[in-house]
Amino acid sequence: MAGIGFSSALSATRNFQTSWLVSKTHSGRTMPGKLNHRKNLTVKAEVNYVDAEEAKKLIAVEEYAILDVRDKSQYDRAHIRSCSHVPLFIENKDGDFGTIIKRTLHNNFSGLFFGLPFTKPNPDFVQSIKSQFSPESKLLLVCQEGLRSVAAANNLEQAGFQNIACITSGLQSAKPGTFDSVGTTELQDAGKAGLVTIQGKISAVLGTVLICAYLFITFFPEQAEKLFQIAPVS
Repeated sequence: MAGIGFSSALSATRNFQTSWLVSKTHSGRTMPGKLNHRKNLTVKAEVNYVDAEEAKKLIAVEEYAILDVRDKSQYDRAHIRSCSHVPLFIENKDGDFGTIIKRTLHNNFSGLFFGLPFTKPNPDFVQSIKSQFSPESKLLLVCQEGLRSVAAANNLEQAGFQNIACITSGLQSAKPGTFDSVGTTELQDAGKAGLVTIQGKISAVLGTVLICAYLFITFFPEQAEKLFQIAPVS
């Protein structure tokens, strides 16, 4: 009786597993107790994360196409020669009240100091890439910091692209001369804009003035004292 009970339990377990597998298939003509071999399974690609030097080899040896997903402002400052450009985010020019308020706040802070445009997700991102590349294409996704390329890779995976690579930490990690680039600046500096671009210059000038003042007071104390006496006191 124990053997019969065990056999019944095993049979029930097998039937449950079979039913579960059958329910996962998309064919309406499944036979009870039989596995349907025509399963509609999606195999997700594994993104290949590489550094700039390894990315250069993927381009030269494995003929990966370069897809720049940065916004237009960074792309215009510097980009890899012969790359394709499809921004993951585009400038948000919507005219609704909420967007106008957010854009104004952004432009007065992030836009002013870091030169970042006020953006929104590109609704045509995947479709634009599909119009240029097949799902079997080998694509090297590049952005400035490495975050947008990861998000772009996830979108393309879901769209059926299988051969995707990303540069870890983005183009900011590339050494000068690693890629043949086009633009007014180096690839690693393309993300710098706004007041941060002159912050270093201001600091250098201020530091030079302070050093000169210190040396003047040190070596010419009498002249320095006379200057302080002439200077108006607030």
